[in-house]
Amino acid sequence: MKIIILKIFLFTIFIISCGSDKNQEEDLEKDIIPSDLTLTVTLQGEDDSNPNGDGSGSIKAVADAKNVEKYNFSFGTGDVIENKSGVANYVFKEEGLKDYTVSVVAYSSTGNSIKKSKKITILKKRKLLFSDEFDNSGSPDKNKWIYDIGNGNNGWGNQEKQYYTDRADNVVIDGGILKIIAKKENHQGYKYTSARLKTQGKFSFTYGKVELRAKLAKGVGTWPAIWMLGDNIKIIGWPACGEIDIMEHAGKDMGYVSSALHNLSSYGNTSNTKRKKLTDVADKFYVYSMEWTPEKISFAIDGDLYYEYNPSNKDEKNWPYDKPFFIILNIAMGGTFGGAISNDFQQSAMEIDYVRVYK
Repeated sequence: MKIIILKIFLFTIFIISCGSDKNQEEDLEKDIIPSDLTLTVTLQGEDDSNPNGDGSGSIKAVADAKNVEKYNFSFGTGDVIENKSGVANYVFKEEGLKDYTVSVVAYSSTGNSIKKSKKITILKKRKLLFSDEFDNSGSPDKNKWIYDIGNGNNGWGNQEKQYYTDRADNVVIDGGILKIIAKKENHQGYKYTSARLKTQGKFSFTYGKVELRAKLAKGVGTWPAIWMLGDNIKIIGWPACGEIDIMEHAGKDMGYVSSALHNLSSYGNTSNTKRKKLTDVADKFYVYSMEWTPEKISFAIDGDLYYEYNPSNKDEKNWPYDKPFFIILNIAMGGTFGGAISNDFQQSAMEIDYVRVYK
């Protein structure tokens, strides 16, 4: 009897053991491990001349592996693309030349994974809304620019002494450079002439970045300016329409450029201003830029930020900067900012290499 019971016990243990081994083998068969993962990243427009892409910020990431059910791509920006194809197209949003790590995790059907990463350096340019490179000699492009003519109301509201014209004597493109020329001469009853170009009715925008590469006029009494006014100036007037002074320079204070904001909260001798010393502004080209967003307006010279306007509580008095604005380029003579004009002044020009506006 004892022998029979022992045999039954041993047989039961054998059956359980075999069942356990079989289950383990089945579990091992179900535990699928991915392998041989590859990752290639191609920058759109990448070639010998553009090693960081064509400026679109676009890439194509391709992954491949064995025993894989899906791929999970990440780009170092917080964005993730998951698919089964192993192909991911992505556009980086941040402007400039930036380093990123593109990664992919490949998953098997049992949840096992393998990862691969690749570092890239890619260029992202802004969308160009407007530009004038001044490549065609002669008069400025009539499709982009119009002129203010005359002396306006009380010297354009600033007691300015010049008479604005559209003559080649005062405004001309020569050698890829726009030249706005202020001259001492008798014309239409005034002792000075100059030019004021603007994009009013041709181009205006809300939010973006303006860049101009310019060399400024010199001489006591000169007042070169790169600035903007609200499109609605004819409806609500100044300063309610708002004004953005990207760059102003007074020849009486040679070497100091300034940026300013005029609006109902502060205008004329506005408190919303800052200046920067640049001793060679009449001998060297600088890039003057303005960055405009719904939150703030920033000013930089050759990429160096030096002033930001960002009222904490924005209202119609301090923030009319939520509507379209147009661009103005001019040299005034004398006036409230330019001051007294030197008797020695004969002629000087503001030279502009390009004007670009980016979204």
